[in-house]
Amino acid sequence: MSEPRALVGLIGANILQSLSPALHEDAFAAAGIHGAYHLMDTDVLVGRTLADLVAASRTVGFLGVNVTFPFKEAVVPMLDGLSPEAAQISAVNTVVIGRDGRMTGHNTDRIGFRRSFEESLGAAAVAGKTALLVGAGGAGRAVAFALMDLGVGTLLLHDQDAARAGALVDTLATHFGPKRARLARDVTTALAEAAGVANATPVGMRGISGNPLPMAAIEARHWVADVIYTPLETELVLSARAKGAKSFGGGGMCVHQAAAAFQLFTGIAPDVERMHRVFRAAASARDARLAEKT
Repeated sequence: MSEPRALVGLIGANILQSLSPALHEDAFAAAGIHGAYHLMDTDVLVGRTLADLVAASRTVGFLGVNVTFPFKEAVVPMLDGLSPEAAQISAVNTVVIGRDGRMTGHNTDRIGFRRSFEESLGAAAVAGKTALLVGAGGAGRAVAFALMDLGVGTLLLHDQDAARAGALVDTLATHFGPKRARLARDVTTALAEAAGVANATPVGMRGISGNPLPMAAIEARHWVADVIYTPLETELVLSARAKGAKSFGGGGMCVHQAAAAFQLFTGIAPDVERMHRVFRAAASARDARLAEKT
């Protein structure tokens, strides 16, 4: 009897350096499944829209797809249903496609960030304290809910689009009460009040250079978290560490959200420690390859 076969993938922009294929394909192999993980990069697939790629994934028989920047919110109205967590967050990073073609949206970024934070700093670093979140898009919405799960006392929210940040404040007030989150119009002022800061913008990702924060306002007492893992350590993470602040990048979040997504796709819980090892090896190989090109 031949081994079962499976097809999953990722839809997003600027994703060709993603480590998701390595994580999922190794997990498939460990489970005795012949699986492939296909990258659908809209920067490369010119003329193909999000709707085109979602429809094609259903048509050709994908088990599901992951969805990343900039489509985590845009994909929601294209789906047949949402998990309770995805409906609460109003952002989706994992779409499960049933045998009948029904597409259900889930959000594994929330648990991914939460578990990464717990591993890196421990919940006590944020519980009952004030934290700043920069970026209120799809990733930011998941991180905001994860910080609430971790017990943040007050969450300050900043986004270049103040209306988007305000909408997230309103969403959090609905679920957690009116005093748990508020708008932060000035990042420097917010950092003076906060115990730490999380970056959920794409600034600092390979191909989107820069630093999302004014580093003069970062102090050794702060913790700094970045959702980006390409590169593994962004300018933000390195600069914060140089100032004595505890900081970590998005590698742990990537692993934990992938583990949760794999279980949704297959019904099989993967070995998370194995996923961490695969991630480290794949990241080292990727970074060496990119270094050769520069």
